[in-house]
Amino acid sequence: MTAGELGFHRRQMKYDFATLSADDFEDLARDLIGRECGVRFEAFTAGTDDGMDGRHAMATGAVILQAKHYLRSGFSKLKSKMREERRSIDELAPQRYILATSVALTPANKEDLAEIIGPALISTGDIFGADDLNASLRSHSDIETAHQKLWQQNTPVLEKVLTSIVRKAMASEDVPPALASLLPPHPSKTTEVAHAGRDIIFLIKGSAVDDEFTLWLAPKLEAEGYQVFADILTLQPGDRWKREFTTALRHRAAKVLLLCRDATLAESNVEDDLDIALELAKELGDQRFIIPLRMETFRKIKGLGDTVPVDFVRNWGEGLDKLLDTLQRQKAPRRTDQILINPNWEIFRRRGAVPIVDEPERLTSNWLRVAEAPDVIRYFESSGVINRSRLQSSIEAYGHPCALVGGAGFFAFGEPAEIDMAFEAAGRFRLKHEIPLVEFTENGFAKLKVDRQTASNLIIAMLKTAWFNYCKRNGFVEYQYSNAVGFHASAEQAPTGKRIPWGTQGDNRSSMLRNSAKGHIWQFGVTAMPAFWPFWHFKLKSRVLFAVDNQTPSGHAIDDAKKLHRLRRSICKGWRNKQWYGRMLAFLELLSGESAFVRLPLSDSAEVVLEAAPMLFSSPVSTALPDILGEDEEETDVSTLGRPDSEDEVEE
Repeated sequence: MTAGELGFHRRQMKYDFATLSADDFEDLARDLIGRECGVRFEAFTAGTDDGMDGRHAMATGAVILQAKHYLRSGFSKLKSKMREERRSIDELAPQRYILATSVALTPANKEDLAEIIGPALISTGDIFGADDLNASLRSHSDIETAHQKLWQQNTPVLEKVLTSIVRKAMASEDVPPALASLLPPHPSKTTEVAHAGRDIIFLIKGSAVDDEFTLWLAPKLEAEGYQVFADILTLQPGDRWKREFTTALRHRAAKVLLLCRDATLAESNVEDDLDIALELAKELGDQRFIIPLRMETFRKIKGLGDTVPVDFVRNWGEGLDKLLDTLQRQKAPRRTDQILINPNWEIFRRRGAVPIVDEPERLTSNWLRVAEAPDVIRYFESSGVINRSRLQSSIEAYGHPCALVGGAGFFAFGEPAEIDMAFEAAGRFRLKHEIPLVEFTENGFAKLKVDRQTASNLIIAMLKTAWFNYCKRNGFVEYQYSNAVGFHASAEQAPTGKRIPWGTQGDNRSSMLRNSAKGHIWQFGVTAMPAFWPFWHFKLKSRVLFAVDNQTPSGHAIDDAKKLHRLRRSICKGWRNKQWYGRMLAFLELLSGESAFVRLPLSDSAEVVLEAAPMLFSSPVSTALPDILGEDEEETDVSTLGRPDSEDEVEE
């Protein structure tokens, strides 16, 4: 079956996914959400999912999809399961996390899940409940067709499918579903045509010049209960559905909205549609059948006489209010009991929103490449009885990364003489193994029964410790977030409102790491996460903390995690990408000082060296997005400082 064969029942069917197994539901979620996001998710064999049922890997990080088929268990069980999954999600540290569930969710349910999932979730829009999946199925009928277990045991659906197949066999070609749903069931039978209800608001528009307004207006009318149709949903260059479109206009239109500007009215297809609408107005005896919408000053239209247009020139919002009042007074058919907004309006808008330019573009990242690392890691073993408490005290006093393994030894990067001196109080230790570092992370070390994953985790933990030690020694302030440690510039390093210079010679810029907004002081910081794939690097994650502005340099700290979360969502939502990136570069400028590198000591004689400038990538194409604000204007724009939408967002 094709999408057209199932298109007829898309409006009627709403699935509860009860016929699907957990594996079937995961397959459906991967297909649907992959289509919505425009990516392909990897699928994995049955077994422990490690927090992901689908993965899309990119240079900037992975997009992780998790599917939870909890239809019978309900929302409370789903919440409990997601609390258990939080650790796995944090360990994956995805660039974007998406959750799909067969449980029907309210907006409040999504907010609760967002709190549980944490920072990996970009917005509640990335939580797909049962209603969201059904809406997506209505948009992607080919996926609905492919997953036959959704509908194969539903007798009414099968009857309609068989009927559709027979009709398709008798027809020469498929009419697009959005248009086919408006056609009379049997156009050859006048009795059935007569029973087709007039319940559609038809938009007569020009070509691309009217697309933006149409995509803005149509979903707003549907939100008020009207069913709207415009050729933008079906007719593309080369399509041959003009006759069917005209038939639908003749038999289903309750009102016609005519977009009026000279360029639109001059198009031949608009003139043809307008002639049909004028003829219909006479047949129906409705002198107000056509409602003109003034988009610009336009010539007088023959046949409309002195009809007063709805003015959209001054303000689209005011025009919409006037149009809704007009439709209500003229008793245009609407359904307030079942509001349905066609998702294709938004899909079409996104598809054409950002034009692609065939020019390469330099892309910035949040990765710091590891330029140098020690050649080997050493395992030191006790040559006698050791005091465990003294050993732990010696490790803490040593000040460099160590990793205890087994009961009598540890990994470190120091030379034997350095270790002898540092651990003298705990006992005597001798160098037992000297292991190539890269080989250790990739293969583990069988002689000590350390597998590859354990070895990789040990080195990541030691690199994190080196980063922590370096930041503390350089005066940065540590903050324990729910899933990681972040560091922020102190009030002495970055006073409130002070710009920190950054940039190469000839391209000097500056950004603030601390400023005040709406009675609060925000401060920017980062969390560093070491990684080995596709090469050794540290990934930086931006962090923002808030304090009550009590006229002191640091402000009064806020301990309420929920309030901090609300402040981040409100004050930081206006920051543009350039502003986030500028703050990260200003932070790195403080961290590296005059050097082009950040040197993290691993011992008195070994260090890991990071490039202080984030890596650059190159894209073969770019987007035609203008810089609305200049480089300096961005930092002083009010959205940079943050303006919450309402007092409720920042008050206790």
